[in-house]
Amino acid sequence: MSKIEFTSQQKQAMSRELQRYLEDELDVEIGQFDADFLLDFITNKFGPAFYNQGLSDAETIMQRKIVDIADELYEIEQPSDF
Repeated sequence: MSKIEFTSQQKQAMSRELQRYLEDELDVEIGQFDADFLLDFITNKFGPAFYNQGLSDAETIMQRKIVDIADELYEIEQPSDF
């Protein structure tokens, strides 16, 4: 599996959101450094589960589309003696 990676801008934005959430909801203040470590922990521990669910959702959509295509091909099939 590919490692889940984000750009530095994405990581900064997500770390800021973690800081905001912890302060607003839990009345806990953490610095940027701690927020970065927390984000890395969440990404490493829970990221694969979200990633795998996304893959599963995409696979379900693709399977539905393949069935639709197969149905459409069947509809345009021409009768033939050969």
